[in-house]
Amino acid sequence: MTLRAVVRGVGHYLPARVVPNSEFETRIDTSDEWIRTRTGIERRHFAADGETTSDLGAHAARAALADAGMTADDLDAVILATSTADLTFPSAATMIQQKIGMKKGFAFDVQAVCAGFVFALANANALILSGQAKRVLVIGAETFSRILDFEDRSTCVLFGDGAGAVVLEASAGTGTSEDRGILATDLNSDGTHRELLYVDGGVSTTGTAGHLRMQGNQVFRHAVEKLAQTAHNALEKAGLTPADVDWIVPHQANLRIITATASRMQVPMERVVVTVQDHGNTSAASIPLALSVGKARGQIKEGDLLVTEAIGGGLSWGSVVLRW
Repeated sequence: MTLRAVVRGVGHYLPARVVPNSEFETRIDTSDEWIRTRTGIERRHFAADGETTSDLGAHAARAALADAGMTADDLDAVILATSTADLTFPSAATMIQQKIGMKKGFAFDVQAVCAGFVFALANANALILSGQAKRVLVIGAETFSRILDFEDRSTCVLFGDGAGAVVLEASAGTGTSEDRGILATDLNSDGTHRELLYVDGGVSTTGTAGHLRMQGNQVFRHAVEKLAQTAHNALEKAGLTPADVDWIVPHQANLRIITATASRMQVPMERVVVTVQDHGNTSAASIPLALSVGKARGQIKEGDLLVTEAIGGGLSWGSVVLRW
């Protein structure tokens, strides 16, 4: 018998405020056409005043639990991927734990920026395979609107707020690639590229939250190369090829990156779940958001083979191969 971490439920949450591209036209030198042409983004959601990352995450968590037919009492652990936690400490994961009424087990945050959900999935998988936990709630939640410089047109139009979550449960498999659940993971980071994507503030440097800074052209170049490579690595570990993939569910950063990565993998766009037009780049929340939307659309079905891949500041990047 082989133990697998199987997805039992998925859910997401988006703040009520929708921000169309046209809203930026009155604030900075940009246009709806410019944003759509270069990014594929048409709109995004911003959290309301007083609405926190843990609030968003708790909403997504409840939706995923309902989809799984479970309650917080069924969980052993909560892992939250975020770069925009409510406070320096405690972890926002423990705040979500409290908000959903979970009184046992453990909770912690993972910070790998846009790659955070992939890193969190890999950690949850390891907890399940080691026997440390049987059911793990994995969440990606962000309020990136709080760290944007709204005078920097190259970055402020790209990001949005939101949350997504999945419930993983230990299940017996046969040890083949036909098993449901996580089949392989691939994680990477390279700190020499820190200056390409970072926030210019922090507790031990400026004592402030700071603003997001990015060298977009350089990030694009690294993203396409590294995302395709990590996806190939994970598929090879699982004994699979891109031809076996039913859906790529990528980090929703930019439509050009998504398209170029799919092309490198020789997977047609018809087999790629795309939500960036509606949500913008929600960082660690983008993959679970796309999983939830993809299921709701009827794209992702039980038994489908999925590849998720993401890259973020660090640089950090990775992928997960799983059968739904």
